[in-house]
Order: sequence, then structure tokens, then C-alpha cells
Amino acid sequence: MIRAFLTVALSLGLLGAQAAHAVQPAKAKASKSAHAKAAPKPEPELVLPDADGPQNAAAALVDFGHYDCEFSQTVNVTMNPKHEGYVDVTFGKSVYTMKPVLSSTGAVRLEDVRGKTMMLQIAYKSMLMDTQAGRRLVDECVSQKQLEAKKAAEGAPQQALLVDPNVAKTEVKQ
Repeated sequence: MIRAFLTVALSLGLLGAQAAHAVQPAKAKASKSAHAKAAPKPEPELVLPDADGPQNAAAALVDFGHYDCEFSQTVNVTMNPKHEGYVDVTFGKSVYTMKPVLSSTGAVRLEDVRGKTMMLQIAYKSMLMDTQAGRRLVDECVSQKQLEAKKAAEGAPQQALLVDPNVAKTEVKQ
């Protein structure tokens, strides 16, 4: 009855635009909720090449496990259960399948096979980067192994990077 009154009042121009909008939302919300509940499309199954020698060597150097990061965020690095020589990196609700690559500096790069992200593991910390946007997703990620390495290095004297410690010792003795 009220709906019929509103429809007649609208058609005669007796009510403003706000009343007209009040009649429509029930239909609009119903159609939006039907679209919102549609299941997300699953990503296609990954078809990855077998890991080669350098990739397997880099995978052997990956620091697996739980990482505590800045701003109370976490990252988990695990072996991929379906593809030998590949790694899964979990950050938030996202899981990235990555290929381990050893860099010339000794750092381990985990490169997302879909080209979206990259994780860089160095001696005392790691970071996860969005390679498409060119920014860090999370930084200051530290595993237990990295924490122990950092604590061990805190007590050791600093050495120059370009000097071979064995050569420096023989020069001092002469």
C-alpha cells in the first residue's frame, strides 16, 4: 500500500528526488549482493619448468621458516609441495610461488614466477618487494637464523670489505 502511494506520488512529482532514491535501493542492493557472492576465479594451475642446477643450488641456501617483520607483519617461506626447487612465500592472504636465484653478491633472490613480487634474503634481514609497482611490501623481516647471525656479528670486530684478512695479517708480521 505504501509502495503504491510512493509510486503514484513520484509519478505526479509530489515527492523529491530523495524519496525516489529511497524506493530504488532494495532492488539495487539485491543485485549487488548477487554479484558480490560470486566465487572468485581460481588462478590457472602453474606449469613450471624443472629446476636446473643453479636453481637447486640457490634453493639449498634459502632460509626457510617464519619471519617477523616491521609493523608486526609476518612472512613464511616454505618449500613448494608440487614443484621441486621452488619456494612458497606467504604474506598476509597471498601465497607467491618463487624461483630461487643466487645473486653475484651472495644474496638469495626469490623471484615470483608470475612476475609480481621478489623476496631478497641477505645475512641479517629480508624484504618482500612488489616488482610491478617498484616498492617494498614489507621490510625488516628477520628469521631466527638471521637474528642469530646478527647477534654473532655484533661481538666480532669490523673488517674492511676489500681487504683479505689473511693478507693483512702477513703484512702486519713483517
